[in-house]
Amino acid sequence: MLQALKGVRHLNISAMERAELSIPVPWGQLRGRVWGPDDGRPVLCLHGWSDNCGTFNTLIPLLPKECRYVAVDLAGHGLSSHRPPGVFYTPPTYVMDIRRVVDSLKWSRFSIIAHSMGGNIAGTFSSLYPEMVEAVVLLDSYGFFPIDQKKMYQPMRQGMDEMLQFDKQTAEEKKRVYTYEGAVERLSAANPSLSEQSVRILLERGLVQVEGGVAFTRDFRINLKNIIRMTLEQSLQLHSGIKAPMLVILAEDGFEKLFVGEDKNVFSTIIQAYKDRNHKVVKIPGDHHIHLNNPEVVAPLVSDFLMTKVLTRPAKQAKEQTSKM
Repeated sequence: MLQALKGVRHLNISAMERAELSIPVPWGQLRGRVWGPDDGRPVLCLHGWSDNCGTFNTLIPLLPKECRYVAVDLAGHGLSSHRPPGVFYTPPTYVMDIRRVVDSLKWSRFSIIAHSMGGNIAGTFSSLYPEMVEAVVLLDSYGFFPIDQKKMYQPMRQGMDEMLQFDKQTAEEKKRVYTYEGAVERLSAANPSLSEQSVRILLERGLVQVEGGVAFTRDFRINLKNIIRMTLEQSLQLHSGIKAPMLVILAEDGFEKLFVGEDKNVFSTIIQAYKDRNHKVVKIPGDHHIHLNNPEVVAPLVSDFLMTKVLTRPAKQAKEQTSKM
């Protein structure tokens, strides 16, 4: 593994080499990887819940080499620092983390490629900071995950009760040690949409050597119920604030079958909102991790979108931004 760097301003890597990234934050560091030339058009890549930036390892090498791809491990995931004790993982704090990342990179305008939960972060960020986002690609994500207004307070109570119980656990109770193959089996069972190769890719950043074997690097607090949710009306209001062109790629056996269930009509409303605003929505064969398992299916769609919506536009501003890195 490459040694972590104190930021990326001095990196000088060729088209599809990759280098390690480390960005200081008040509670530690956010880690990640960088692909592409110093003067490439900036693209931020956001992974899904419980994954890490390794989720883009197979896709990015197939994308336009004129871009500078920065993929981050979100807080509590991969090699990034865990949040301080007693602190929740919530959508607004993840959005704030992205604001910290792009501020550190000195990016004032960039594109986003995001999978699953990363897409929800991208949707909110793109609405709050529309002037900063050039284009957005959602990989098996709706950009927002609304909940029925009548149900939104129950998760708040559940999440608080779960945090209280988590805080009472001893360090030994929280420690779970596996053999490497045991960790492979554990992650495969929890994520049946991952191929075995994809599991092993994610475990490159997902495990740490400990006495007696290996342990997962992710913070188990990410499993606690999310206490901050939005209604459909709030989601649509944020949706209307997005100014960047968007490509929404949905897998036929992906998010909709895994998570949507009885809320299918809610997500159909969000998809229709994308179509009404002339964003491109495509459904492809595959599962929730199609971009990692079979990147050759996804790459042509993403590449064409980036070429059309980003790389054909004047690059002067982007070059000025990336030259500061």
